[in-house]
Amino acid sequence: MNAYDVLKERGFIEQVTDAEKVRAMLSTPTTCYIGFDPTSDSFHAGSLIPIMALAHMQRHGHQIIVLMGGGTVMIGDPSGRTELRQLISKEEIASNSRGLKRQLGRFFEFSQDKALMLDNAEWLLPLNYIEFLRDIGRHFSVNRMLAAESYRQRLETGLTFIEFNYMLLQSYDFLHLYRNYGCTLQMGGNDQWGNILAGADLIRRLEQGEAEAMTFPLLTTSGGAKMGKSEQGAVWLDAARTSPYDYYQYWINTDDRDTEKFLKLFTFLPMDEIGRLTSQGGAKLREAKEVLANEATTINHGADEADKARAAAQALFAEVGGGDDGAVPTYEIEGQRLADGIPAFVLFTDAGLVKTRGEARRLIAQGGAYVNGRRIEKFDELISGENLEAGLILLRAGKKKYLRIKPM
Repeated sequence: MNAYDVLKERGFIEQVTDAEKVRAMLSTPTTCYIGFDPTSDSFHAGSLIPIMALAHMQRHGHQIIVLMGGGTVMIGDPSGRTELRQLISKEEIASNSRGLKRQLGRFFEFSQDKALMLDNAEWLLPLNYIEFLRDIGRHFSVNRMLAAESYRQRLETGLTFIEFNYMLLQSYDFLHLYRNYGCTLQMGGNDQWGNILAGADLIRRLEQGEAEAMTFPLLTTSGGAKMGKSEQGAVWLDAARTSPYDYYQYWINTDDRDTEKFLKLFTFLPMDEIGRLTSQGGAKLREAKEVLANEATTINHGADEADKARAAAQALFAEVGGGDDGAVPTYEIEGQRLADGIPAFVLFTDAGLVKTRGEARRLIAQGGAYVNGRRIEKFDELISGENLEAGLILLRAGKKKYLRIKPM
């Protein structure tokens, strides 16, 4: 299949400059790129859409460029921000870049130039500012820049001059990659649409060349949560930040309404297999979530870690009677209340695991309270529908006192 059709069918494409032109471009080997600013030493699950899109491009025979933004991160992308990003040191940028490069190595094949890992610091840092303004800046209309979504939103809270330069630098990246690597397609999140279009326009002005843009949706879950966020915070690709077990749990706790969409976006399973897995509800949908969790964890952490995470999840319930609801006392709770989230110390008290909320606070402070085998760190941590496993939540007080939470 044409890579454009694959990305379209799986739900990756939000906007594209010209669908027919891009599809025709991708009928032959094409060089494309996505930029990643190293603002952290680890990606989170919300970063997976552009990463997976690049992986699909590579699998369909296109050369991909993974561009580390060692230069642009020194300016700070204003997109999606209400205030200036905290500027980070060169040492931190270098450390972050190393961490991100290690993670990207799991998703792409870099041998024989099938993928290139570049850093825009190589060409941005040596730029002469006056020459840059004369050669590049003169092609940008301030009125058009202010119309871009990323800038327009910031005008209400204040847009700094340093951030105003970001579009110029990202556009120059596209121009540099076009000139030196024959790159004709830039992809990215939908918040980058204005920046990418500016780069394509710069290529047309200076090189009379054809360059195209494609953006991906900025996902939220059906429950309204930002993609890649859990009750405990961000879900990181780095095993030191989010263990493979917790990473597995994040995917297996996917909302029923998101299961098919996530299988399309975050696995490489064939579409007919995804259709088979999600065509029915109940136990079949549970199977689909297990496949999603296993595939996503395997891609990021490897098959061995995925197997360990799955075995640990299965052992958790086997320890207290497997799938037999009668093996452990069950406390039924109103579904909407659980969906809203209940502070742990309140739930432990209401469910009868402890007698008072004060006792629940002490139990949690002493490290004796668990949800699905994971120690609860804060007394007011919210227990919600995202903690459901096979339709249940397993609470434990001390070493042997178990109780199942079941939504009505």
